[in-house]
Amino acid sequence: MQENFWHGKRVLVTGHTGFKGSWLSLWLKELGAQVTGLSLAPQTEPSLHRLLGASTDDTDILDIRDRDAVLAHVLRSRPEIVFHLAAQALVRAGYRDPLGTFEVNVRGTANLLDALRASEDVRAVVVVTTDKVYNNPENGLAFMESDPLGGHDPYSASKAAAEIVAASYRNSYFAGRNVGLATARAGNVIGGGDWAEDRLIPDAVRAWQAGAALHVRRPKAIRPWQHVLEPLGGYLGLARRLWEAPEGVEAFNFGPNHGEAASVGAVLRLAERHFGGKGAGVVLGDGSEGPHEAGYLVLDSSKARSELGYYPRWGLSETLRRTMEWYRAQREGADALSLCLADIRDFVGTASQPERERLAG
Repeated sequence: MQENFWHGKRVLVTGHTGFKGSWLSLWLKELGAQVTGLSLAPQTEPSLHRLLGASTDDTDILDIRDRDAVLAHVLRSRPEIVFHLAAQALVRAGYRDPLGTFEVNVRGTANLLDALRASEDVRAVVVVTTDKVYNNPENGLAFMESDPLGGHDPYSASKAAAEIVAASYRNSYFAGRNVGLATARAGNVIGGGDWAEDRLIPDAVRAWQAGAALHVRRPKAIRPWQHVLEPLGGYLGLARRLWEAPEGVEAFNFGPNHGEAASVGAVLRLAERHFGGKGAGVVLGDGSEGPHEAGYLVLDSSKARSELGYYPRWGLSETLRRTMEWYRAQREGADALSLCLADIRDFVGTASQPERERLAG
């Protein structure tokens, strides 16, 4: 990999112990960045963060809601680039604990941005939200960044509110300091090393490895599925754009190519095909179980393509093949670090030369 733009950059990743944060921290270390992390302790067992080992140079295990602790970390680590991934990231958990969800996702975002307001070193901030920030009439259209924000459930609403918090800090404090701040709205990510509850592929892997059937609540729900490296590559490109030309950079969708959005049932059929084990299959619900979740959610990523050179490379079948092979190999004793590095190198290796330069600098 080239070591130009990212080499030696001081980069803070909040939520670095989570699934996406672990992948991102590892990738940044491979690119030569000096990575610090701020997060709660890993919330799953096994944990990709623990399996990968030291993917950060400095780590603070703390709650993003603790304003003083966040400020102390920022002043000590002096980050130049920040990726804010720390969040309560599950829809159903948001229904169970709405106040906690709003505190983490809204107050936590404000705590971080207020700490960065006191920093003289920061140049670029990427606040990661979700594809669920939009007011969703389920009209069959893909969301564009200019569409209205909303949120039927507490998780979605908290992320839409985080978007407003980010815009407020950008306009009020960072715009006049040559500091770029943008939000990133990504689709449903898939990849090896996710063991969270209430996520489709981790739930499937747990069931099938135990020889049990997987019960699926909403098999007809359509989502913009993508390999975890796809949006992470988008975040890297966005951060570089903010560093080089911060003016007018606000929000970007990062989703799969047009036509790659698929139903839960279609994803599971592909996943089961690539699993290769003796799972007991899938039990499909009728869509009425549990609290409300959107039935149709698709992103339009044309803005990211035109302005950032973002081009998804792995289609749904390739994404699921790689993901299920990752879980199978890891269960059979393969080293998680080696598996992740192989995926990162394959992903970068399939890029065109301009895309490689965008990712590596």
